[in-house]
Amino acid sequence: MNKLYFGDNLDILREHIADESVDLIYLDPPFNSKRDYSVLFKTPKGHESDAQITAFEDSWHWGEQAEREFSELERAPNTDVAEMMLALRKFLKENDMMAYLTMMANRLLELHRVLKPTGSLYLHCDPNASY
Repeated sequence: MNKLYFGDNLDILREHIADESVDLIYLDPPFNSKRDYSVLFKTPKGHESDAQITAFEDSWHWGEQAEREFSELERAPNTDVAEMMLALRKFLKENDMMAYLTMMANRLLELHRVLKPTGSLYLHCDPNASY
C-alpha cells in the first residue's frame, strides 16, 4: 500500500505484486507510435530552453529481448495465449508489430495474475495496435 515503483512493470509485477491482490488496473501503455518523446527543460527563470532528454522511445523491434519474452510466452501456463502468439508470429514473422504484441502479451498476463477475481482492468488503446 502507498508504494511507488520505478522500472519495467514486468519486473515489478513479477517481483513485488502478489497473485489476486489488485482491485483496479488502468493501463496506458505505449502505442507503438514509432516516435521518441522528450522532456523539455526551462531555464531557472522559467523561459524556454533548447535542453531536452529523451524520456521514452515508443519504437519496438524484433531482437533479443523480444525473442526472450516470446520464449516466456511459449512456456506460460496460459496455453491459449501461447497458441495465439505462435499463430501471430507465423503470420506476422519477426517484425516490429510482433515485438510490440509480445511485449504487451507478457505484461497483460502478469496483470491478469495480480488482478482480484472481482477486480477491473481498463486498457487505453489507440489505432496503432488496438486491433
